[in-house]
Amino acid sequence: GDSKTFAWRSDVLNRLQSKYGSMYRRDNVILSGTHTHSAPAGYFQYSTFVIASGGFSNRTFEYMVAGIMKSIEIAHANMKPGKIFINKGNVDGAQINRSPSSYLQNPQSERARYSSNTDKEMVLLKMVDLNGDDLGLISWFAIHPVSMNNSNHLVNSDNVGYASYLFEQEKNKGYLPGEGPYVAAFASSNLGDVSPNILGPHCINTGESCDNANSTCPIGGPSMCIAAGPGQDMLNSTQIIGRIIYEKAKELYASASQEVTGPLASAHQWVNMTDVTVWLNSTHTAKTCKPALGYSFAAGTIDGFGTLNFTQGTTVGDPLWDSIRDQALGKPSEEIKECQKPKPILLHTGELSKPHPWHPDIVDVQIITLGFLAITAIPGEFTTMSGRRLREAVQEEFATYGMLNMTVVISGLCNVYTHYITTYEEYQAQRYEAASTIYGPHTLSAYIQLFRVLAKAIATDTVANLSSGPEPPFFKGLMAPLIPNTVDRAPVGTTFGDVLQPANPKYRVGEVVEVTFVGANPKNSAENKTHQTFLTVEKYEATSATWKIMHNDASWETRFYWHKGLWGHSNATIQWHIPDTAQPGTYRIRYFGHNRKKSFLKAVILPFESTPSTFDVVTTW
Repeated sequence: GDSKTFAWRSDVLNRLQSKYGSMYRRDNVILSGTHTHSAPAGYFQYSTFVIASGGFSNRTFEYMVAGIMKSIEIAHANMKPGKIFINKGNVDGAQINRSPSSYLQNPQSERARYSSNTDKEMVLLKMVDLNGDDLGLISWFAIHPVSMNNSNHLVNSDNVGYASYLFEQEKNKGYLPGEGPYVAAFASSNLGDVSPNILGPHCINTGESCDNANSTCPIGGPSMCIAAGPGQDMLNSTQIIGRIIYEKAKELYASASQEVTGPLASAHQWVNMTDVTVWLNSTHTAKTCKPALGYSFAAGTIDGFGTLNFTQGTTVGDPLWDSIRDQALGKPSEEIKECQKPKPILLHTGELSKPHPWHPDIVDVQIITLGFLAITAIPGEFTTMSGRRLREAVQEEFATYGMLNMTVVISGLCNVYTHYITTYEEYQAQRYEAASTIYGPHTLSAYIQLFRVLAKAIATDTVANLSSGPEPPFFKGLMAPLIPNTVDRAPVGTTFGDVLQPANPKYRVGEVVEVTFVGANPKNSAENKTHQTFLTVEKYEATSATWKIMHNDASWETRFYWHKGLWGHSNATIQWHIPDTAQPGTYRIRYFGHNRKKSFLKAVILPFESTPSTFDVVTTW
């Protein structure tokens, strides 16, 4: 599932209001997803995503909302006066355009203004207190966090997460990952057609390039066409790309000297994206459409193909799939087919409302300005050229009303998820990003028009006169999870946490320690939060006769695998990939879990922990 979708916005805002009054509001709070594809799913209320992730999971939803609230509360409690410095620079060698043939549909005169078919610029904000001591950073850079491909089943924050991890590890010396005071946020931008898999698409069976308009291979079709990252495996690629992003951020952070000063302003509206009249010029208008997904949506991308052998760049439907859809879901109307042209409609989501609407109609548009910096909160994934057009239009609108030389940043995947937004020209080619531009060919023009309205309101100080627009719905009784909660069971004669396969007595640096335990469903830990980590790696300190925690489950050196068996039985395997920096000595690995058990008709979740025997790490035999 894509970790990027927020039905939580209204929930978070309600909780903020009850705690802080009018300090945090719909116009000055942005929720933005980093867009890793390796995260828990099932927390978005629109049916398309619910089905894709195996049903709505209230447990995941609650956990996410509580986590967002907690991070805001921590930030609020630690607020202090300080300064913000901005810096910009190009990141090389981290991205390629994954739909170059679509990009070439854009006018030659427009393409001639840019040296690349991806945006290489990183914009970074450095935050310090009044003594100049470091507080944190936020940076924007256009890259898909899909260095980890769809064969991965480990929860993972991908390349931008690794960049964040490296920066925070450096600034929070002596703290475990996720626990120090310094926060390094690597946010998403106009990443719609941008891949980190820089070796490009190749047929995995023959090795030849498949960088063609259909991303398909002569033998095996589109499912054989996969883009490779620079590493020997996906974890290694994630670290290589993440390190490139981190190194540039480190350099920009160290040399940031331009201070951001001036007033803070914000504007937000809800808009019915299925019914926007777009002025193409002074005499002609066009309209956005009810949402629909095209055939190429099912094809996937070179970063993760679909499972049904659809091809990208499909502009005609297939009678078989059309008839399956018509029988299962009803026929799309002539109106939606006409409006979405040349997209052949696979799923007319805008006309499906059972059990709930399949896609959002009401979408957030929002801008926050800080002095000369404007952050546009985009509710989806803009392609490279879409982002360039929006930035330019917003900058122009500010300038028209007296705010000159604004730096406009695109913050992607904000507030609600509406898939992709391509340019009108890219839409004609109907590759994956275009097939996933759900509101039709004029979607980008509609957003440009809407963001101009917000920019003008801020520049003319008339935000108070903006209408708030139609409120998004909140659905009660969401689709139940397709995966029932089962009671955890330990094999006869064992209990949770018992060691099934112990560690060896001795290891060298560079080797992998592996311990397998009688396990329980890790999702239980979202309900009973007794333990904050699934595992620790601990070193014995002889001088104080204590155990010091060296790694937790957020450390890149550790991995936690859960293997589900039958009738509630499961195993948990913990690995420690011993880094070269590990000091010789005595270590232990501990497992922390929660098991669900039935008690007088209701389920209870109980914590357990396990501390198996110790082992030694040596530098040489």
